[in-house]
Amino acid sequence: MFGLFKKDPLKKLQKEHAELMEKAFRMSKIDRTKADELTAKAAEIEKEIEKLQQG
Repeated sequence: MFGLFKKDPLKKLQKEHAELMEKAFRMSKIDRTKADELTAKAAEIEKEIEKLQQG
């Protein structure tokens, strides 16, 4: 019954990845260094997503 309210970790990571990529795109027009940092964080999340999909 309470399993209905649990969030899927894969969906959560995918949403976080998309948000970081969007922020990085916006920051690329303002501060390239910050955009690169956000892109690096998104790449780390992408690796976690791949691990979840494989395992």
